[in-house]
Amino acid sequence: MSGSKATEHDVVVGRSLRTPRAAAIAGILFAVLITAALVLVRVGAPADSGETGAWLTDPRSRRLLTLALNLVPFAGIAFLWFIGVVRDRIGQGEDRFFATVFLGSGLLFVAMLFVGTALAAGLLAGTAGRTGAPNEVWGPRVVFIVVNTYAMRMAAVFTISTATIGLHTGFMPRWIGFSGYAIALVLLLAIGITPWVRLLFPLWILLLSLDILRQSLRRRRVERDPPSSAE
Repeated sequence: MSGSKATEHDVVVGRSLRTPRAAAIAGILFAVLITAALVLVRVGAPADSGETGAWLTDPRSRRLLTLALNLVPFAGIAFLWFIGVVRDRIGQGEDRFFATVFLGSGLLFVAMLFVGTALAAGLLAGTAGRTGAPNEVWGPRVVFIVVNTYAMRMAAVFTISTATIGLHTGFMPRWIGFSGYAIALVLLLAIGITPWVRLLFPLWILLLSLDILRQSLRRRRVERDPPSSAE
């Protein structure tokens, strides 16, 4: 009797410590929030940093940028949760080398994203209430360098490591893994061509999250309604 109770206790504890399968929604939430933030930034701020004074003092641009900056922290939190979801999916099959690169690049991506957001928020706060166009353009350039040169390249490394682990362990379809390699190559080598290239990363995260969610729902359905064995 005591052995039965111990077994039931272990099952309950094991289930409570497992990452909820529905937490794949975190990846979807990240993709939606960061895409919205990037689009708002692209619409609110010009691609040419030489036009800094015009858009920093424009009320519409400031509202769009403020909204985008407010979305980024929630996107970062969702991404951290997504990292936990992926590690849960990998389980004991993860390679230590790629797992370290995967975790480190993911954390660095969030850190660089937050640094760029903080710099942009400080830039907006510093120009609040000004009537004339500011002459300094170093602020937007620093934000651009932090986000494009560092954050998005960390996103590329994260994509490569995640795709490699996913293909080796079989937790993701091959087409998602190989598309991740292609997207990472674009982020590494062609990030400066157009700001819209940055949307490839959340798009890949969205595809991966939808696949994780699909597999989780299918597994739950099988566990709930197991196929009857032939008598």
